[in-house]
Amino acid sequence: MSEKIIIRGARANNLKNIDIEIPRNKLVVVTGVSGSGKSSLAFDTIYAEGQRRYLESLSSYARQFLEIKEKPDVDYIEGLSPTIAIDQRSVSRNPRSTVGTITEIYDLFRLLFSRIGHPHCPVCGKEVGRQTVDEIVEQIWQWPASSAGKQKNNGSRKLVNVAVLAPIVREQKGVSRKVLDALYKADYFQVRINGQVSDLIDSRDMRFSAETIYNIEVVIDRVLLDGEQETKKQLQEAIKVAADLGDGTIIINRSDKPGDFAFNQYYHCPVCNIELPEIEPRSFSFNSPFGACSVCSGLGVKQEIDEDLIFANGKLTIAQGGIKPWVKIFANQKAYWRVLEMVAKKYKFSLDVPLEELTKAIRKTILYGTGNEFFDV
Repeated sequence: MSEKIIIRGARANNLKNIDIEIPRNKLVVVTGVSGSGKSSLAFDTIYAEGQRRYLESLSSYARQFLEIKEKPDVDYIEGLSPTIAIDQRSVSRNPRSTVGTITEIYDLFRLLFSRIGHPHCPVCGKEVGRQTVDEIVEQIWQWPASSAGKQKNNGSRKLVNVAVLAPIVREQKGVSRKVLDALYKADYFQVRINGQVSDLIDSRDMRFSAETIYNIEVVIDRVLLDGEQETKKQLQEAIKVAADLGDGTIIINRSDKPGDFAFNQYYHCPVCNIELPEIEPRSFSFNSPFGACSVCSGLGVKQEIDEDLIFANGKLTIAQGGIKPWVKIFANQKAYWRVLEMVAKKYKFSLDVPLEELTKAIRKTILYGTGNEFFDV
């Protein structure tokens, strides 16, 4: 990349074939009398060409959401990087307006994140992925042969035996036996409960504790990966069934290795049992309900009550205006005062006692109410 921005033959608006070289990585100020072509050079030539080049480098899918500027009237520009510009007069005091939204670079970032982003579980932090049934089958089909499996072709090849399971119950208490009855009626034969595999006909009489957390997976099929196409079709059918029963989650257990291998058709964390939505540009927008923080609504500020400001003077009573926000309310709206008198009678405290003498429980009741408790006075 050149150390200069070289412009030849700029003719935008009132520029007359201007040739200029601007140093890169420097703060450059364009000055001049009114009508001398400052904005024509900075915005209509340099900025317009930088934006146009960058947007044209994006895919046709991305460009349909963005407005591409026309090529400026100039012979040649060299050493130009992607550009952004802020018009000082358009800066808003709205908290939802930032440098990124004003320059529209934020739209490009949202599009970028939605296309190349890798979602992670918000609880455990592990990356969450998804795969199609065919991709899962191909990945399992490529597993290396196991020395612990059965032999084929006079011992020249070792085979891997896998069990395909579908999760039915995940980290749940108080499981009903109706779950096992439904699986038995659907002609399944084996189930794994908290890591122990047993026949369904024997497990139907199992007693579930209301305090125990259960994980239940049904065994869909057991497949010997012998390299035959018929076996591959058998594996594919088993994974399809497991995906339907497990809401997109498939568990594979290898006979030669401890632990399970979890696959998912959707963005789902098998550890925390959390399903994430499809990544879209709006997922990264703080101005959209789909992407905004649920606590601050995308504003970056959380409003809370400061008791020290509300109870401004602890030596005053409630009747004397010790609760600052209520001073004018009580003077004009007697209904609020009558409600407070009812609360004071119910919880046995006086409105004529200094605030500093009230207990923390009473102060909390005054601020946050009585919850779901209803009473007649």
